[in-house]
Amino acid sequence: MNEWWLAYLVLGAFVGFSAGLLGVGGGATMVPILTSLFVAQGFPPGELVHLALGTSMAGIVLTSLSSIRAHHAHGAVLWPVVARITPGILIGTFAGTFIASRVDSKPLAIFFSVFILCVAIQMMLALKPKASRTLPGVAGMNGVGFIIGGISALVAIGGGSMSVPFMTWCNVRIQNAIATSAAIGLPIAIAGTLGYLINGWGRAGLPDYTVGFIYLPAFVLVSAVSVLTAPMGARLAHRLPVATLKRIFAAVLLLLCAKMLHSVFMQG
Repeated sequence: MNEWWLAYLVLGAFVGFSAGLLGVGGGATMVPILTSLFVAQGFPPGELVHLALGTSMAGIVLTSLSSIRAHHAHGAVLWPVVARITPGILIGTFAGTFIASRVDSKPLAIFFSVFILCVAIQMMLALKPKASRTLPGVAGMNGVGFIIGGISALVAIGGGSMSVPFMTWCNVRIQNAIATSAAIGLPIAIAGTLGYLINGWGRAGLPDYTVGFIYLPAFVLVSAVSVLTAPMGARLAHRLPVATLKRIFAAVLLLLCAKMLHSVFMQG
């Protein structure tokens, strides 16, 4: 067994469980950890974050499917909302991968870290928009989906950190918002994976076992475990108060981002 495979298996267990429990896209944890692991394996410095983003997006596909199944079993997914927002999600996410592929690893790492900092602050302080309106119509939902998808492509998340606050602001019950966000994560992951696959195809200097910007060993091993642990987290999300866990998780995210920035910038 490759010496790095155990790390990918452990990462998959953590990613799946946290995604199901907290409604936070797996990329929030996968990107910084994968970036650091790729640095340690001597991957090309200029493509470190691109590979982490692409691999994370691919990994979110199976995690999302598993999480959706668990939330759907509780009858919590608002499928009409998913249908209205998905076209914008697909276009925004796919377009976002073309932007990300043309940006160097260091600016991408900074953008990712700033975004995660905002997510962590929101989680630590339990900031929630005051419910003051209803969900917009089809055009409005597509516009929101385009924005969520575009940002999700740049940070390889399932969109939960944006879609959950948006839906709660529109008077959607939090349990339904988390479950619906899990379903929204699937089109984000599919469009993002396709985009990173296309943009990395034929790129010179990428490591062996890479397809586009997707590093297959990490994708396969992380996905294999995350699909098992995501339902566990999703079941607990319907039974446990998760406010304290979110604050702890937010602190972990900040530490992971600090480690990623150090790893990327130490590469020169």
